[in-house]
This record gives sequence, C-alpha cells and structure tokens, in this order.
Amino acid sequence: MSIYKEILGEQYYRMHPMLQKRYGFEDDKTFKATGVMHKITSGPKWLYLFKLFATRRKFLFPEHGNNIPFHIVNKQQIGSNGEQQVHWERRFYFQNINRDFNALMSLDKDKQLVKDYLGEPSLFYSELTFEVTDQGYLRIESQKQRIVLGKFEFPIPKLFQGNVLVKESYMEENEAFFIHVLITNPLLGTLFEYKGEFRSDDL
Repeated sequence: MSIYKEILGEQYYRMHPMLQKRYGFEDDKTFKATGVMHKITSGPKWLYLFKLFATRRKFLFPEHGNNIPFHIVNKQQIGSNGEQQVHWERRFYFQNINRDFNALMSLDKDKQLVKDYLGEPSLFYSELTFEVTDQGYLRIESQKQRIVLGKFEFPIPKLFQGNVLVKESYMEENEAFFIHVLITNPLLGTLFEYKGEFRSDDL
C-alpha cells in the first residue's frame, strides 16, 4: 500500500480516479509526467543568493517566468532504514538552465502525517498533512519544520517558517493534472510559487 493511500484512509476513494492512480503506485509503478508550469514566482529578490545556493541541493531556485516546460518522476522505494519512501524529482526547463526541486517522503504512522525531506542532500524537513476536498482534489499543508545540517536538525520558529500549501486536481476537459504549490511566510508574503499542468506518460 502506498504511503498516500495509507495516510488518507477512506478519503483516498473520494479523490478523482486519476489522482487515485497517480498516488496509488499500483504494482510499484513509477509515475512519470510531462507538462508546463504556467507561472513560476521566485519571491523577494533579497533571497536570490540563498536560492542560488539551494540549487546546489536541488531545492529552491531564483528563476521565474511563464510557460516553463516541466517533468516529474515519483518513485516508490525502500529506504536504508527499511521504511517505505517516495522519491520526488521535479525538473523545470528554463530557457538557459534547468532547475531541480527534489524531495523524499515517508510516513509517520504514530503522528499520522507525511515526513518530507526537501533537497538532495536534504536542507529542510517539513511535516505534511493530507486531505481530500469535497471536489475530489488533494490538499497538502505543512506543519512543523526543521532546518537540516548533516545529521543535525533544528526546529524553525513558526514566524520564520515557509508555510506550504499544495492543491492538486485532475481536469477532465484537458486530460491533465493541475498543480498549485504556494510557499508563504507571515512576515514576507510569497516566497515561492508555481502552478501549471502535466500529463502522465503512461496512465
């Protein structure tokens, strides 16, 4: 059973059938899709140097723009500690450079949330809650966060966190998945955002 099917429980079956296929990982099949991000916003300019550093860890990036080609790969795997994981590879094809935004997710059964390690090697950790809306969309929201420095992890005060909100749906008229990722801070506003659509290579 996929970690997303387990965390959502009965809610899983209220998602659009194509979202169920996407997050079900039946027969351990890797999900691959190609599309376009209609809008990418990079946030405050003074974060440029941090985001430039983050590109070395396949995390955030300073580029922004419209109609940026996009590719995503989600692969289910077993980690070195024996836990079930899902590896996320997201690549954005800007005109002069490609940028990656990778993550590794696993399930915390006791807390009933998804553990999300962002970057390679990881730079940030975020706890995620999953729910299905009345419209059959998937909604993901961040909770506690930590900065990761090698083997050490330090809590980030709520005032300085990057609050993540993800909404994903399936548009039958376009036969495509629609994604909107928004990262905000209560003091600084929007730190990073992208929204667009993509089509599965084989679903």
